[in-house]
Amino acid sequence: MLPAPNLNHREVLAQSLPALGLSLDDAQITALLDYLALIQKWTKVYNLTAVRDPDEMLTHHLLDSLAVITPLQKQLAVLAGQGVVGDKPRLLDVGSGAGLPGIVIAICCPHITVHCVDTVAKKAAFIQQVAVTLKLPNLRGIHARVESLTEPYDVVSSRAFASLVDFTTWSEKALAGQGIWMGMKGKHPAEEMAALPGSVEVFHVEQLDVPGLDAERCIVWMRKRAAA
Repeated sequence: MLPAPNLNHREVLAQSLPALGLSLDDAQITALLDYLALIQKWTKVYNLTAVRDPDEMLTHHLLDSLAVITPLQKQLAVLAGQGVVGDKPRLLDVGSGAGLPGIVIAICCPHITVHCVDTVAKKAAFIQQVAVTLKLPNLRGIHARVESLTEPYDVVSSRAFASLVDFTTWSEKALAGQGIWMGMKGKHPAEEMAALPGSVEVFHVEQLDVPGLDAERCIVWMRKRAAA
């Protein structure tokens, strides 16, 4: 059984959506809050996240992950316009942990197939449990090293996972030829960007404003550099 949803959290979430450029229906808002409750429940046993306070979970996990939805949709629209992706894009969330941002993307964007990969079996099992509990047919948890995945994904994402060099190197085989990497970072990672190999091109760094979170956030958008 899930604990009763926090009514204050529902209010805060609903009030934050316009600032994030999002419009979600009641079922999606309920699913996000149920997901938060599942993290709280499982973290007591499996240590899914270092953040234990429910209010902090709302801002540091849920709203932080929701901040990428609108930028992601814009980038997918560009790729669709170029004929690179179809109406059911595939996204791989690397080092997904408790499913952030993968599960949030799966809830908000049911047309996107979301696979969350983690080397820790209990974390992949948690993601599978969320998929079943919240009835998310587009979500799957994978217990594996990302280097072993070779199926092509249109978007490969990560949040607080590794350096940009390690992230792109380890997941290179999983990224479709014209796909894009979405690296969620805190402060502008100038040094990490400078260390990227010539085969990786940064084409946009997007600053994010997360409601209720007094911290810098950005997305580093990257792709494979076209051969000369």
